[in-house]
Amino acid sequence: MEGIAAAFKTHLARLGYSPGSQSMLPACVAEFLQYTQRPPAQIRAADITRYHAYLQQRPNRRRSGGLSEQMIYHQLYALRLLFIYWEQTGLVTASPMSGLSFSQPRHGPRAILSSDEIQQLFNSAQSLRVKAMLHLCYSCGLRRKEAVQLNIRDIHFRNCLLYVRSGKGAKRRVIPLPEKVSHDLKLYYLHERPELASAVRPTEAFLLHSQGGRISGNTLNELFKRLLDQTGLEKAMSLHSLRHSIATHLLANGLALEQVRDFLGHAHLESTQLYTHIDIKQLLL
Repeated sequence: MEGIAAAFKTHLARLGYSPGSQSMLPACVAEFLQYTQRPPAQIRAADITRYHAYLQQRPNRRRSGGLSEQMIYHQLYALRLLFIYWEQTGLVTASPMSGLSFSQPRHGPRAILSSDEIQQLFNSAQSLRVKAMLHLCYSCGLRRKEAVQLNIRDIHFRNCLLYVRSGKGAKRRVIPLPEKVSHDLKLYYLHERPELASAVRPTEAFLLHSQGGRISGNTLNELFKRLLDQTGLEKAMSLHSLRHSIATHLLANGLALEQVRDFLGHAHLESTQLYTHIDIKQLLL
């Protein structure tokens, strides 16, 4: 079982999963294999159904109580990835999970900003770098990690295109840039980025920190919190709220759900459908 989990971890690394996922998902697989005590070819849908029932009763090993819905979902997600991997390598001929359906974790209301509040943020941005951050996370709908990993070569100013080459689950996508967005990103690249860039430690990263290296996710969070304070917005927001906001605004303006899915880089339509549950009145606040 250790060998199976190790091979699965190597597979996840090749796909570009985060170090955290490379640790957590194989651990989920190892627990399942310990529970079933069956070789891959003998695992059936009934084994997974029983395991799901077991997870709902299993005590949490880190704190009191049972497993959260999110943790159970991660366990099942790991198994889906595992059986896809086993199909590709020939260990199984078909995934026993293909005919199974489990409820997804319930999400609380997703924080969003209205269009006017987004404009307030742009108006309050005191540097081209902060404005570029807003465009990447709102106008382009990037995840924080995607903005951090963005390189100079990923933005084609002439063609007004932005390439996300290492999205979640190694999913790639191309985002068309409105002329205004391309213009503002180019201003940062030509005028402010050279002032931040370090001759000692040159980097291909698009967003840089004050010492000239690739910016971190924590620094982006700090820049956004500082901007919220400057704007005077009292909502409890995170940088990821910009991604929720653009998705909601696009849906409210009539863009098809499938197009929003592709824009956000979701693998499944179900992920995008979460945004349709936001009360449209929130956009008018």
